[in-house]
Amino acid sequence: MRIAVSGAHCVGKSTLIDEFLRVHPEFIHEPEPYAVLVEDYGEEFSAEPCVDDFHRQLEFNIDRLAQHAPHENVIYERCPIDFIAYINVLDPNGTAPVLDPISKHLDLIVYLPIEQDDDDSEYPKLRKAVDRRLSAILLDDELAIVNVPVVEARGSTARRLSMLENAIGTRV
Repeated sequence: MRIAVSGAHCVGKSTLIDEFLRVHPEFIHEPEPYAVLVEDYGEEFSAEPCVDDFHRQLEFNIDRLAQHAPHENVIYERCPIDFIAYINVLDPNGTAPVLDPISKHLDLIVYLPIEQDDDDSEYPKLRKAVDRRLSAILLDDELAIVNVPVVEARGSTARRLSMLENAIGTRV
């Protein structure tokens, strides 16, 4: 099963994935593209969020998705739709990148919406705008590109983990 955990920055994706992996060590973890590109490949990104940086992360994320076969157990920190949302928010008049069907690479998306305003987070206005965009794309299928089940996971980490476990139970 190939699962992506999706959401704006600072919503608990890493925390949920850490807890999931503690219970499911048989899963491979594909970390956030930004972290891999910076830490493992030495790439540098601009100090302020920009479209080019999100295009690069989208490209890297798509490459990583293609490396895993449908029968593998993988949990991804982010999916291509995350980067589409950031790109759409930063450049609303730009052309959205074209994606292969998401089902080609994923079996489930877990969307973590913002549950409490955190104006202390980095770029709070961007965070809120991306969250709204993700909701429109993932839950309302505004771009008609979501062809896999999406679970909107709310609440504590334990509750979110339970929702993820339930979604997996219905897919296995």
